[in-house]
Amino acid sequence: MAASQGSISRMPSRCTAETARATVAFEIAGYRLLKGHGRGKCLRSPAFSIGGYEWRIRYYPDGNQSEAAEGYVSLFLELLTEKAEVRATFNFMILEPVERKSILVCSFKEPLVFDPERSSWGVTNFMKSTTEVESVYLRNDCLVIECEVSVIKETLEVHVPPSRLVDNLAKLLEGKKGADVTFKVQGEVFSAHKVLLATQSAVFDAEFYGPMGDKGAQDITIDDMQPAVFKSFLHFVYTDSMPSMDDLVDDDKREMVKHLLVAADKYAMERMKMICEGMLCKSFDTASPVVENVATILALADQHNCSNLKDACIEFMLSLNRMNDVIASQGYVQLKRSSPDIIVDVLERAAKSRKI
Repeated sequence: MAASQGSISRMPSRCTAETARATVAFEIAGYRLLKGHGRGKCLRSPAFSIGGYEWRIRYYPDGNQSEAAEGYVSLFLELLTEKAEVRATFNFMILEPVERKSILVCSFKEPLVFDPERSSWGVTNFMKSTTEVESVYLRNDCLVIECEVSVIKETLEVHVPPSRLVDNLAKLLEGKKGADVTFKVQGEVFSAHKVLLATQSAVFDAEFYGPMGDKGAQDITIDDMQPAVFKSFLHFVYTDSMPSMDDLVDDDKREMVKHLLVAADKYAMERMKMICEGMLCKSFDTASPVVENVATILALADQHNCSNLKDACIEFMLSLNRMNDVIASQGYVQLKRSSPDIIVDVLERAAKSRKI
């Protein structure tokens, strides 16, 4: 259709990780001159780019070839980029000439696919071509149409499975594949890997790879640890986590943690030691077994430099009048013999608490 070319302007686009959006304005100059040429005749806007694709608007002053277009202006958005497949939503609006407000005429909120098979989408009955309607939207025989296009960027989401490193290391311990050292613990034999042990423990690192270490050592005897404790100790070395103790009653669980704390201190595994210390701190309650063992735990905390656990023990002893029960326990008797300095510390704190 021969007609004066309308001007087109682009508003600032707004991009997110998934959507590129922009609004373009298509000015139809000489609106009345374009009427009467027959249905199916269209005026095309200059090409514009949104989301990395080229687009244009097709304007049919007498409607497109559909029977439903009789008496209407038709409007379509067309994808110009060849061999492209684009998902997009768009809105058609009319710019009201007096207050310069955008009036929404139709909206395609659900994404539509523009591809070689169907490169354009639009609306047949965009606006009635009557004098009454035209008087509202025309100024100086000019109609300004706006089109807001949102191009949906398809981002490929790759499902990444969770890390299996811990599980694999646990299986490595169980399967003994590649093991290069064995530990004999009171009749039981445990296979392990020097490099993993050295990674977790400075003591093992010095023993296996230090200048004074025995790099050829393959058999090591452990005399000061129970097999069950050493098995749990190795579990932590390989998985950096405590083993499940759901099958143990509270007293047995507490004893296991105490032994693991000793092992952690012996092999300079500070994280494991702090976890054990925290578990023992949480074990204090009003139950009598804790009262019976608090003096023993206090001695353990003092011996292995666990200041937080030591404070928790003393606080437990001094709270809620538990001191008499603690003094009556066998653990307290042993504590007085082995570590009299701790008793002095307890008495001093007790004196201070009374003053407060």
